[in-house]
Amino acid sequence: MTADSGTHTGREGTHPPVSPRTPELVLCAVDEPLATAWAAAAKKLTGRVRVHRGSVLDVVAQAVVSPANSYGWMRGGIDAVYARAFPGVEQNVRSAVLAFHGGELPIGDSVVVPTGEAEPAWLISAPTMREPGERLPADTVHPYLAARAVFLRWRDGRLDEGPVREIVDTIAMPGLGTGVGGVDPATCARQVAAAWEEVFRHTR
Repeated sequence: MTADSGTHTGREGTHPPVSPRTPELVLCAVDEPLATAWAAAAKKLTGRVRVHRGSVLDVVAQAVVSPANSYGWMRGGIDAVYARAFPGVEQNVRSAVLAFHGGELPIGDSVVVPTGEAEPAWLISAPTMREPGERLPADTVHPYLAARAVFLRWRDGRLDEGPVREIVDTIAMPGLGTGVGGVDPATCARQVAAAWEEVFRHTR
């Protein structure tokens, strides 16, 4: 069910080729301010990073990122979109948070759970806020912490099927905290870029 325990319900017996030293990161935006900020950040990054103007669900990816809250509730923003698209995924997240983190997933950590679909087969939940609907301060570093948790989970995490990096080749990421959290798109993009560089700068 999770990065620590569970089974993969889609594409049985098949995996993408063993990933290069970084995943392909697709930065998704449905509004132009975020798309512009993503594009500016992506230009400065090495590795496989690109921008998608449109829904995160339109991207062909093995995993999508949920910029969740620490309790795993998926009732607002992109999380509500995921909950409608993947019935049962909210319960998977909440079960993983309860089983491995005592009911509260700290900001700066993440869990991987199955979506129940063939693709994307996995959802990486990385909280940007402790409480659902929390408005983040202008000086927040939560997008950085959430992105770093996603990238570390890809690099170091394991599923029952094997290392996450061998199962997930492409990660689709929406804005982190830019919706309900109120984070400025440029701030989010800079912090995601900083997290990418920190985690992957020595592996390319």
